[in-house]
Amino acid sequence: MRILVISDSHIPQMAPDLPAAVYEAAEQADAILHAGDITDLWVCRALERFAPTHAVHGNVDGPETAAALPARQVLDLAGVRVGLTHGHLGDAATTPERAFNAFAGEPVQVVVFGHSHQALIEERGGVLLLNPGSVSDRRQALGRSFAWLYVEDGRVRAELVRLDP
Repeated sequence: MRILVISDSHIPQMAPDLPAAVYEAAEQADAILHAGDITDLWVCRALERFAPTHAVHGNVDGPETAAALPARQVLDLAGVRVGLTHGHLGDAATTPERAFNAFAGEPVQVVVFGHSHQALIEERGGVLLLNPGSVSDRRQALGRSFAWLYVEDGRVRAELVRLDP
């Protein structure tokens, strides 16, 4: 299973639309995860044309988006349990810690999050932490990015895709 993972699209504040490369990737995805700060729900509807899309709301999503989407969810994707959250909720000092703690005590193999705009692929306590970065606003990151999550025979691996040279 090939899962497109994006976060922090911030549309239309930071960009008028998703980058063409994201739409091209969506054409090849079996599922799509959006880890929040979508800003406008039409982004989810646009992605749903390509593959089943799962999303959570983030800290800058307005009332309509926040009401339509959960703050966190656990998904079963090809037999792998994936926790999806934005990463802004909780008391930990860093975004990865908050995201990891959001699923403490739950049997997840992967935690997908955003919020920091800092792409990350890291294993912690047997759990893969995946932040795809932002597709529209690099902030202090090296550039805009998204990620692929591959699930095969109960195993997972992630790959980061940079949108900027």
